[in-house]
Amino acid sequence: MDQSIRIIGADVHAAEARGVNVLQLSNDADPLEISVEGVDRIELNFPKFTDGRAYSQAMLLRRRLAFRGDIRATGDVLVDQLVQMQRTGFSSAVLRADKNVAEAQRQFERFPEYYQGDAVNAHPLFKRAA
Repeated sequence: MDQSIRIIGADVHAAEARGVNVLQLSNDADPLEISVEGVDRIELNFPKFTDGRAYSQAMLLRRRLAFRGDIRATGDVLVDQLVQMQRTGFSSAVLRADKNVAEAQRQFERFPEYYQGDAVNAHPLFKRAA
């Protein structure tokens, strides 16, 4: 599996905000009710590990709105969430400060392939293999 999610530290995240049109979407916002025209990056927040509403928001942004810009996970982002984030459409994630970036990158080696389609590959494995 090609790792297409970029894992970054909080210091890099703050520096990248300059000169970029960023939309911060709250967890209770409906992505289908917003305009993404002219937006370079949409930040979706994980206020705590158990709150997964941002996964659904990312999937809606990629599949229904066909947003091609950066969808970034912020907040309580842990290593074991990264694979699911990538599969639902996130392109970057700000890893929580107490987590190791090298360990996070190894997470993608543990899960090389999936049967189901997702935001990255819409077709299931049997169609991709054919």
